[in-house]
Amino acid sequence: MPTSHVPQARLRTGQSLTAIAIGAFTVLATSMPGASAAPAPNAQAEAWTSIEQAARGQTVSLWMWGGDPQGNDYVDGVLAPAASRLVVTLKRVPIADTKDALNRVLAEHQAGRTDGSVDLVWVNGDNFRTGLQAGIWKCDWAGKLPNMAYTAPADPLLASDFGTPVGGCEAPWHKAQFTFVYNSARVTRPPTSMPALMSWITTHPGRFTYPAPPDFTGSVFVREVLYATSGGYAKVPAQFTPSAYDRLTAVLWKKLVDLKPALWRHGQTYPKDSTQLDQLFAGGQVDFTMTYGPATLTSLVAKGTFPRSTKVLTLDEGTVGNASFLAIPTTSGSAAGAQVVANLALSPQQQAIKADPRTWGQFTVLDVKRLPKAQARAFASLPKSPVVPDYGVLSRHANPELAAAWVPRLDEGWRRSVLADSG
Repeated sequence: MPTSHVPQARLRTGQSLTAIAIGAFTVLATSMPGASAAPAPNAQAEAWTSIEQAARGQTVSLWMWGGDPQGNDYVDGVLAPAASRLVVTLKRVPIADTKDALNRVLAEHQAGRTDGSVDLVWVNGDNFRTGLQAGIWKCDWAGKLPNMAYTAPADPLLASDFGTPVGGCEAPWHKAQFTFVYNSARVTRPPTSMPALMSWITTHPGRFTYPAPPDFTGSVFVREVLYATSGGYAKVPAQFTPSAYDRLTAVLWKKLVDLKPALWRHGQTYPKDSTQLDQLFAGGQVDFTMTYGPATLTSLVAKGTFPRSTKVLTLDEGTVGNASFLAIPTTSGSAAGAQVVANLALSPQQQAIKADPRTWGQFTVLDVKRLPKAQARAFASLPKSPVVPDYGVLSRHANPELAAAWVPRLDEGWRRSVLADSG
């Protein structure tokens, strides 16, 4: 799942992702070379060795949302070179929407392709569910990755993706926590709950807006309001039913329609995506923005894109948290290479480098308590952000995602009941 979207520069003059990566690798390399595969029983180790051998010389096309410069730089400058050391060529294919990858795979699946153009997808919960129903995802592989041994077996964020059981059909990549961000120079008494935030919006007209669904950030904002207007996430059934939708969304749509006159430009127009919202925040036109990837705020503030008065808003009731995954289409002709890349991306080395806010700042999916001491120290030594609290603070009282079936219904309901409402 994508995160922050404003173009970014290096944190320090002359400092590159490669230099940061070399430093991180130096800390880790003493005890875990290569892809950092965890110890495995002989049969499993032999099976993995066969996959590694089959992967040698393969080219893996990773289709991923291309709107995050830090994410692009990480894949091109860190993950791809690491894959090349395993004799796998990793090629990033930027896309505007995950549906672009899904549609390509569906077309190739219908054509009976076994050498498709998509080998690995940074997939979101809605498209994972759709692809699973269409039978286009390779399954029974992710749980066999050696580096899955470093994840917590009981971690609920890794067991399901927007309510759809993962079932070995995708590998975790990083965790995300939906976060509100505000300019403390203008918001001197920040709200501490969703009801209080909505009250703040009405008393500060023109200073807040949100991206129009189906942008994923705008969609999750709508789900946050749904939780608030329903009395908390526990009052909203995780699985979609028409009766639950009818019962709960009437109040939701009324609340969002009532907020429209107090939004930026009176709610007559909305940012098309979170990139535009970030630009409004950076330009001082609104006092809040929002993101699934708050760790990227560190570099945005450091380079002056966001004001130094930028702060993270923590809500008493918490916010939605989830995990991002990598999936392999059944049409891939480089499935072995895709598995090697997914395992590499899950390694303690890559997870620590990626968690560094100077690189990408994504929260790890690993259970640090399960790591050898050297690898655990690498995570403990990551630089602290002056802007973003630790993941443990951000994810306190984390709210679960609704099942994927809710998302298109809410997006379409917002379009019909909120966007189309002319007041």
